[in-house]
Amino acid sequence: MTATTAPATLPLGKAINAGLRRALEDDPKVVLMGEDIGKLGGVFRITDGLQKDFGPNRVIDTPLAESGILGTAVGLAMRGYRPVCEIQFDGFIYPGFDQIVSQVAKLHYRTSGNVKMPITIRVPYGGGIGAIEHHSESPEGYFAATAGLRVVTCSNAADAHTMIQQAIVSDDPVLFFEPKRRYWEKTEIDPTAEAYPLHKARVLTRGTDATLLAYGPLVTTALQAATIAADEGRSLEVIDLRSISPLDIDTIAESVQRTGRLVITHEAPVFLGIGAEIAARITERCFYHLEAPVQRVGGFTLPYPPSKLEEHFLPDADRILDAVDRTFTA
Repeated sequence: MTATTAPATLPLGKAINAGLRRALEDDPKVVLMGEDIGKLGGVFRITDGLQKDFGPNRVIDTPLAESGILGTAVGLAMRGYRPVCEIQFDGFIYPGFDQIVSQVAKLHYRTSGNVKMPITIRVPYGGGIGAIEHHSESPEGYFAATAGLRVVTCSNAADAHTMIQQAIVSDDPVLFFEPKRRYWEKTEIDPTAEAYPLHKARVLTRGTDATLLAYGPLVTTALQAATIAADEGRSLEVIDLRSISPLDIDTIAESVQRTGRLVITHEAPVFLGIGAEIAARITERCFYHLEAPVQRVGGFTLPYPPSKLEEHFLPDADRILDAVDRTFTA
């Protein structure tokens, strides 16, 4: 079965499946590994049908052992393979944390560039699906703080389709964060279109009054906030960050230099979150352009709450617009 080559409207999850299929077709050294990804197709069915078409030696059902999955991936990478590991849920990544930050991130440097680590680690992350404990976390900041790792996240099907393929062909290890509550949102994708650079932010809507920066699951929320703001006579420029490490500060700075205001939003807690680094860099580079302090909107500094309370924990359009208002009253 061949990956689609015609434009199609797909949910984000299906777009990742199509991107994985293309990678498996293009390179026999690509192997997928993870818990229940084969016969079941993964708990979110992202790998549905791939084991049937490529066989159990290319799409491998592993034991429930994240450290073992990632340690095996290191060995495969050293032998010239391109392993793609699925972490079933965000909160399950911690048993494999040592392998990622101590081995995956550092072997290229330790060997003076002689050993490459072309490993892609897929991580469904974030809340909004009514899940239980350890199923709705946002651990991207841990890995963005680790030198040697690339950290990216998609927000729509078109980006998901191309970004997963770009991650797999990278000779550096890539943490690929997938916003699980957006798996079913549809976007038109054109597999023949030229791919947007993996580590470049994308301006989604042009605006003049303030810049609104989001990534992953909150890009949809940011666009909703911008629509509401437009109805109230305020023009917001929305940027999808896409790459968490490295950061495309140039695109953000160019926007802020025009709008004079910046609001950053993400699901992870505000304290020591990605927004803190961006706020610091923008304050350094755009101090004389800023009309107000940079505002951050994120989760609260507490463990992810029970599902009945998550709507109060996750940033929504009202909280984002309240932060925008603060930039006009500061």
